[in-house]
Amino acid sequence: MRFGYSDRCLDHDTGERHPENPDRLRAIRRGLTKRHGVEYVEADPAEKAAITAVHDDGYVDELESFVADGGGSWDPDTVASDGTWDAALTAAGLAQWAAREALDSATGRQTPFAIGRPPGHHAVTDDAMGFCFFNNAAVAAQAAIDKDLADRVAIFDWDVHHGNGTQDIFYDSEDVFYASIHEDGLYPDTGALDETGEGDGEGTTANLPLAAGAGDADYLYAVDEGIAPAVDRFDPDLFIVSAGFDAHRHDPISRMRVSSEGYALLTDRIRTLADDVGAADAYVLEGGYGLDTLAEGVSMVHETYDGRTPVDTDEEPDQKTESLVDDLRTELDL
Repeated sequence: MRFGYSDRCLDHDTGERHPENPDRLRAIRRGLTKRHGVEYVEADPAEKAAITAVHDDGYVDELESFVADGGGSWDPDTVASDGTWDAALTAAGLAQWAAREALDSATGRQTPFAIGRPPGHHAVTDDAMGFCFFNNAAVAAQAAIDKDLADRVAIFDWDVHHGNGTQDIFYDSEDVFYASIHEDGLYPDTGALDETGEGDGEGTTANLPLAAGAGDADYLYAVDEGIAPAVDRFDPDLFIVSAGFDAHRHDPISRMRVSSEGYALLTDRIRTLADDVGAADAYVLEGGYGLDTLAEGVSMVHETYDGRTPVDTDEEPDQKTESLVDDLRTELDL
């Protein structure tokens, strides 16, 4: 894979003991040194106009002033430093780069993966939250549409937390389909099954809040039987994966049980799905707070695109997962 990366993303300083810290990117890079075919690309930061295409002008100006004054705690979880503004613009720019590269036929071993920080999927239209300031995947999706590079974009979020920000931004949009598999009841406690969009966006949101303890078989069943048919019907030009790795069984802040091999299997499913619908595919980093498991997860995505065949699971999905997927199919009339 080709990884979008910039040292500017290390300048977002969240302080000691904060789970979202620069060591996350360092760990990913260390893990990738053991793999073949890794290439890094530095992209330009996003322009402010690309940010305000999905975020309110007033919020963006307020954040810029907050950072210029030295930053601090925006909320109890979301911390800014004097390097946050440039890092956030850079992370959004890397996501834009990944979308452009994918739409410009970068496939196979050239598939783009933006490994920027701060992450983005909790950033709502008019506020930062959950470690996120700008919604990187949303910025990339909207820019692709605004520049006539894509008519329709699907965003699939496999982070263990629901991407409330991405859903919020596109909830009434007919041009962007947002799907999330997340742990039920976990922060930010959004993403219910019946949240399916409104207005022109009715039916373009799909949420599968899996029960704590869900593992590889549950995630694969959810993709195969729930997400895939919805994406197929939507027929996107671009498929962005909001790739968090905190559903890993050894991540410190979740109770899910996805294995490293499970991320390879998920990647293989997504690659096949994108091919089947004729969509370009790109990846944007979200969460993942166990450094070893984060690095291993990203490496599994890379190795899958580099030609390694994942080892399938012999587990079966839980009946609760099967029932939830049946309910989603009813909600979306699939």
